[in-house]
Amino acid sequence: MDIVGKRYTYFAISLSLIVPGLIGLIIWGLPLAVDFAGGSIVEIRFVSGNVPTLQDVRDVYANFGETDAEPRLSGTDEMVIRTKHMSDATNAEILKAMQDQFGTEVLMLRFESVGPTIGREVTIRAIGTIAMAAIAILLYIWYAFRGIKNSYRYGVSAIIAMLHDVAVVFGMQAIISHFFGWEVDALFLTALLTVISFSVHDSIVVFDRIRENSGRLRRENYESVVNQSIVQTMTRSINTQLTVFLTLLALLLFGGSTIRHFIVILMIGLLSGTYSSIFNAAPILVVWENREWKTWFRKNKSSAAA
Repeated sequence: MDIVGKRYTYFAISLSLIVPGLIGLIIWGLPLAVDFAGGSIVEIRFVSGNVPTLQDVRDVYANFGETDAEPRLSGTDEMVIRTKHMSDATNAEILKAMQDQFGTEVLMLRFESVGPTIGREVTIRAIGTIAMAAIAILLYIWYAFRGIKNSYRYGVSAIIAMLHDVAVVFGMQAIISHFFGWEVDALFLTALLTVISFSVHDSIVVFDRIRENSGRLRRENYESVVNQSIVQTMTRSINTQLTVFLTLLALLLFGGSTIRHFIVILMIGLLSGTYSSIFNAAPILVVWENREWKTWFRKNKSSAAA
């Protein structure tokens, strides 16, 4: 398999995966859960009687001064209502008012409340955590491959492949949020960090084989060494990730609804990480070694002159 020789085809495939998601991200944005934006969220089930309309529920909240309540159905008899930050006592009063007005028992499944200040702090720390993880990965790979010429390139290439996966995950999250209403919460951050670790792990496996083959295949050019290393480790990478993917699929089918979002993001990131580690990370090393960006500019100048 000549993977490195077709590297620009694989780069184009990556762009085709990233661009639609980024467009969706720009247009629709990401709905932040109370973990990051602050506020309150309550999940309820109407045990008996008719399920009220969303407008009826809004009216009940409006009577308590919560004019910005955002109820949405999460099942045939379940609702999720998001509001500004409220206390446990106020939430209990509203649920009791709903029971009295609608003549049905209201069972509270979940109630979370986060102040706006805490929400901002969590958001800042989440961004800082991802940035620190990227820097730590870069420094670690640079140190681990210090015996190879231009070892920093391996760290940078792994980070680029990782950013590819982050972009895919954020883009897909924007699309999913728009059509299914899933919010970005703490579990999303957990899934994202897990995706980053999977992505870097796969890239390091390929890079390590490149280091071994660079010593054994001294007479071959760098492009051939990288391609052979990718092919040699491809089966291992795919089998490892397939095992994890099947486990996640079982959790998605038979697990609870509370972890469904987490599992879907993990599966998307896992597929993206497997692709980027094989078809992006190592080929970037070849592009860098050959300084191919100089050829790009030459082609552009030639086209303009013609």
